[in-house]
Amino acid sequence: MVDVRTGYGQWVDSYERTVEDAMDLAVLARLRVPDWGSAARAADLGCGTGRTGVWLRGRGVGAVDGVDLTPEMLDLARAKGAHDRLVEADLAATGLPGEAYDLVVSSLVDEHLADLAPLYREAFRLAAPGALCVLVGLHPYFIMATGMPTHFDGADGSPIAITTHLHLVSDHLTAGLAAGWQLAEMHEAVVDDHWIELKPKWERYRHHPVSAAYVWRKPAQSAQPA
Repeated sequence: MVDVRTGYGQWVDSYERTVEDAMDLAVLARLRVPDWGSAARAADLGCGTGRTGVWLRGRGVGAVDGVDLTPEMLDLARAKGAHDRLVEADLAATGLPGEAYDLVVSSLVDEHLADLAPLYREAFRLAAPGALCVLVGLHPYFIMATGMPTHFDGADGSPIAITTHLHLVSDHLTAGLAAGWQLAEMHEAVVDDHWIELKPKWERYRHHPVSAAYVWRKPAQSAQPA
C-alpha cells in the first residue's frame, strides 16, 4: 500500500491501459442534466493523464483547466494538449480563481480523500453562480463487495495498492449540501454485459453497483457557507 502521489507516479506508464472508460467516461455520457457544450470553462480536479479533459473538449467544452497532485500524470496530460492550464496542487487548495468556472468535474478521485468536505468546498469556491459540479467515482458498495482498493501491477508484476477510503452515498450528500450545493442528478451504474466482456471474472458481480455520479448545481445567488 502506497500513498496517492507515489502510487500514481508509479502507475503512470500503464494507467490508461488499465482504467476502463466504462468506469467513469461512459457514466458521464449517460448524465442528462449537464449540457457539456454550453460550458465555456471547466475545472478538471484530479485531471490525471488528461483523459477526462480530452473527453470534455470532445463534448464541446470551450476551455479546461486541470489540477493534479502527481507531476508524472500532469506530464501526460500536458502532452495531450486538451487543457489550457495545468496546475500541480492539492484539490482542497487548487490556487485557481474563484467563481471562474461554469463546470467543475472530478473523476475517480474521491476514494483517495480521507474527507470529502474540502473537495466539495473548493469546487463550490471555483464555481460561478448557477454552475454545475459533476463528480464520478467508484460506488461504495463495489469497494465493500470486492474488498479491492485501487490497485495496479508494478513494473516487476507485483501488485501495488493505493490508499483508498470508503465514502458512503450519504457522505457525499452530507458534504455537498454542507458546502452549499444543490443536488440536480445522481446516476448509479451497474456491472452489465459490457463490463463482463471487459472483465469476465466480474460475472459474480453482475447487476452490482460499480460507479456513482453526482451532479450538483450552485445556486444562482449564493454566498460561500460559513
